[in-house]
Amino acid sequence: MEQYFTNNPTSEKELYEFQWNIKDRVFDFYTSNSVFSKKGVDFGSMLFIETVLNENEGFSGNILDLGCGYGPLGIIAAKFLEKSFITMADINERALELASKNAEVNKVADRVKVIYSSVFENIKDNYDLIMTNPPIRAGKDIVFSFYEGAYEHLNQGGKLYLVIQKKQGAPSTKTKLESLFGNCETANKKSGYFIFRAKKQ
Repeated sequence: MEQYFTNNPTSEKELYEFQWNIKDRVFDFYTSNSVFSKKGVDFGSMLFIETVLNENEGFSGNILDLGCGYGPLGIIAAKFLEKSFITMADINERALELASKNAEVNKVADRVKVIYSSVFENIKDNYDLIMTNPPIRAGKDIVFSFYEGAYEHLNQGGKLYLVIQKKQGAPSTKTKLESLFGNCETANKKSGYFIFRAKKQ
């Protein structure tokens, strides 16, 4: 079975559609096989985006959604953080097609850029906020390269947010972030999921 971090999925495409409600707004998402969480926004991602929104009301700046998949995190952020511009990046070409479609469907395409990138390979800009639901199954080296690249690509005072389960490496992630940033706070936690926040100082 192809993993969601496959570059160019070869499995026959099956299109799915679902609606998601958050803060009294309804979002329409198209998904497919060979992308992450194809049948709906998973619990960890939902807790994640709610935490980011609650902590950054009125935020103005550039946001990177790294490993964006079909785009729910970046698109929801673009809808609520109306003074932001979102770059959504992923290695999965099928996911990127869906992310572009979903940005159009949810009427945020004017403030969203979708790019292909293996980790930070094609990312040249710096950001005020980076958010990621890292691809745990790709292995610790890849996941840690997300954190290292995030530090390099954050503006001074910028923040990295990520979601990770305790059983999938939350303690080692916290240690890594503390060594990189000199800080790592638990912004939220529930049902085994941790939302970490690290600030570039």
